[in-house]
Amino acid sequence: MAADTKETTQLLLRVQAGDASATEKLLPLVYEQLRALATEFLRGERRNHTLQPTALVHEAYLRLIDQSQAQWNDRAHFFAVAARAMRRILVDHGVARRAQKRGGGNPVLRLESDTAPATMREVDPVVLDDALKALAELDERKAQVVELRFFGGLSVEETSEALGVSISTVESDWRMAKAWLSRELSSR
Repeated sequence: MAADTKETTQLLLRVQAGDASATEKLLPLVYEQLRALATEFLRGERRNHTLQPTALVHEAYLRLIDQSQAQWNDRAHFFAVAARAMRRILVDHGVARRAQKRGGGNPVLRLESDTAPATMREVDPVVLDDALKALAELDERKAQVVELRFFGGLSVEETSEALGVSISTVESDWRMAKAWLSRELSSR
């Protein structure tokens, strides 16, 4: 795992520097974890959802490797950005679906994770996005901890490293953010 982490980080830095060959080598190293993230995001969507995990991975990956926007510190940071991109794609998809005159109903995202507060396990992705934006206005770091831990699937240690804060700070922020989001989502 450490060799994969180092190799991935080196490839990410090369992609960031504009090395097109690194882009081709990167996908096989990150694909399975990106697919696992996408599968988790889409687990509770309706059966006939137009986005499938593979499509979500590819859409997010295309956004991630855009040379003009590539800014990653390391592998953990890349997956955090990937999770944010996937969440953004699902939110955009939900907003577009709501805007349609036909079709009706709001998409529901079931968040099947041990780290998810009970009120976050089944929620409209647009409502969740609104709640995370509200949390970010109150405390940007706590919102980042949620994105990294919950959506990015990072451990407390990886989150600590990605944000440059102590493990105890991440643990505290995580507890407080989960409580705040549970209260916020239960009132919607």
